[in-house]
Amino acid sequence: MTERMAKLDRLLALVHALSETTDGLTLDEMAERLGVNRRTAERMRDIISRHFDLDEVVDDRRKRFLIRDSLRRVYTRPTAAEVAALQAEVDGRTLAGQNAHAEQLGSLLAKVKAALDDREKRRLDPDLEALARLQRTMVTAGPIAAVAPEAVTTIQSAILCGRCVEFHYATYERPKPRWRRVIPYGLVHGPLTYLVGKMPGRDDQPVYFRLDRMSEAMLSDTIGCAPNDWDIDAWLADSFAVWRDEKQDVVLRVPRSSADRARHWRFHPRQQTEDLADGGLRVRFATGGMRELAEHLFSWGGELVIEGPDMLVAVMRERISVATTMLPTGDMRPVLSQDAATDAA
Repeated sequence: MTERMAKLDRLLALVHALSETTDGLTLDEMAERLGVNRRTAERMRDIISRHFDLDEVVDDRRKRFLIRDSLRRVYTRPTAAEVAALQAEVDGRTLAGQNAHAEQLGSLLAKVKAALDDREKRRLDPDLEALARLQRTMVTAGPIAAVAPEAVTTIQSAILCGRCVEFHYATYERPKPRWRRVIPYGLVHGPLTYLVGKMPGRDDQPVYFRLDRMSEAMLSDTIGCAPNDWDIDAWLADSFAVWRDEKQDVVLRVPRSSADRARHWRFHPRQQTEDLADGGLRVRFATGGMRELAEHLFSWGGELVIEGPDMLVAVMRERISVATTMLPTGDMRPVLSQDAATDAA
């Protein structure tokens, strides 16, 4: 055994000794057990105290040290950064009006905190307070849609027991709710929460149902569950976002000036990129949802060219035409150049 490995072996042996003792070990006892001098035992104790909660007990003016918790507890105990990250997610979901998801995450946060003993809470509290005060999940512009927490619970219960879920459903075009029985194929969380499901006994593809438009959700007596080979990630990738129209082969050409930005951008989970001879980049992927893709590409105005498909080009022309209606009638103010717009921002 090399000298380095021998040091590691002694350190691990001391960790186990400190966790197995009930009365604690003095520095002299540590040194004797490991066959090292007192100064070496002291350095090893200091290293261990950085990674474990090392208790100090005074016995007849001698200090004894021990690790009270089991070693497994040390590696499953949450850190202040982990708890603060969960707190930020709960706060962000709450501010965004995603109350159903926020409630479940908040319940998890409460359980994590409740599992901490008093010593752990004292250790975490100062760091947790600082991190929680200065850490946020960004809440961006988007729909405000309240979802009843019991609707999420009902759907999750239906998934677990392999049964359909029943509810009344309304849309903007049809505000009067209609009864639905749906096989749950999954839940999708985001700015809005959706049930992915399909009607039993039909060959139709699954569709989205917004939970904020549901009412009176309940478990059905009808058996129904997603097939074993159902892949929700693959299904989601078939469309750019929520709108699901025919899949198109999308080709985007990015000039050299914007290629670096595009290399660090995800247009689609299954995108493929090709470096061009002029330093530019070509991005390819297949997806549906041309309208939502076109609206996303507005943020790339002046930095890429849509090479295909023709449908995406047509949709982009239509969205540009619609966008001009937001301008004041007869507005003749000059169009900012890209550099000027950047400076203004």
